Amino acid sequence: MARILAIDYGGKRCGIAITDESKIIASGLTTVDTKKLLSWLETYVAEESVELFIVGEPKRMHGEPSECEKLIVPFLEKLNKKFPEIPVKRVDERFTSKMAFETMIASGISKKKRRDKALVDKISATIILQDYLYNN
Repeated sequence: MARILAIDYGGKRCGIAITDESKIIASGLTTVDTKKLLSWLETYVAEESVELFIVGEPKRMHGEPSECEKLIVPFLEKLNKKFPEIPVKRVDERFTSKMAFETMIASGISKKKRRDKALVDKISATIILQDYLYNN
């Protein structure tokens, strides 16, 4: 069975989350340097069956796209070109970084580890994926 893969796209690095094969549980997988993301995805998709990409959609408070969207659109074009057989859906990612940070506090993660931006990105991707699973 195929999985769903979520991406919290960022200028420097991207958080990656994945479902189990039953598409019930979302788990943080890794963080990938943005410049290496497409090649990382190519390797991952060659090894694992992925049926859908979920990409976070950064929006401002009033719903208009944030500045980060300018970086994401070219990535989406490349993603669709490289993996035309895998559809892409967008999920509103407002507040995911804040929720990720709060999750780390609630989990008892030390202050030092909470400064790890890569961990925040991975948890944010997991929240984006959980949101998709919950609402679909």
